[in-house]
Amino acid sequence: MIRPLPAHQRYPGIDPAYLRMPHVEKGMAVGLFGGSFNPPHAGHALVAEISLRQLHLDQLWWMVTPGNPLKDASELAPLAERLAQSERIAKDPRIKVTAFEAAYNVRYTADTLKLIKARNPGVRFVWIMGADSLAGFHRWQRWQQIAMTFPIAVVDRPGSTLAYLSSRLAKTFAHARVDEADAPLLSRFRAPAWTFIHGPRSSLSSTAIRNGRRRSSESKVDRGRS
Repeated sequence: MIRPLPAHQRYPGIDPAYLRMPHVEKGMAVGLFGGSFNPPHAGHALVAEISLRQLHLDQLWWMVTPGNPLKDASELAPLAERLAQSERIAKDPRIKVTAFEAAYNVRYTADTLKLIKARNPGVRFVWIMGADSLAGFHRWQRWQQIAMTFPIAVVDRPGSTLAYLSSRLAKTFAHARVDEADAPLLSRFRAPAWTFIHGPRSSLSSTAIRNGRRRSSESKVDRGRS
């Protein structure tokens, strides 16, 4: 039987601490903010800050994934690079940048949440996502299982304020919606439970940043040929 390489060998140059699940204590409220962060930007930091404040979290795990099954990996920066960039942006000491999913070789959020729940009994977790992810949430692998595992906080993003009204999540789990005024208590609710959090919004997006870099690179090449 061929055994997979240990995570530190599959991802050389990464501090092994990033490949371990962050330490938590029973009774803590912890936000789970996952994504490819390719690249991370101030908009991500804003979502994290709003979540820490509005949800009264003790910690927030900034989970940098090895790759997103729904996205093209051809432009995906190395994991070590995305971790380093995330550390520079995530200033609050309550934010724990981690890539433990790489060590456990999980690809889908449903599997990640199942793993977290099994290994951290007594901890109150909340899954956090930007409202721009809400429209396509029903295309995620076992998305209803995700909603049944931990409460969900959807944080406002530009152009997505009304997304929760028409999303499959909102329609399927309309009975489980928690009023925004009760967001500080969300971690104490039993899943399914979700809320939409309004607040300051950043127009930055990883896709726009990558496209801007590509155009700049192509422009430099064109100037070099002229």
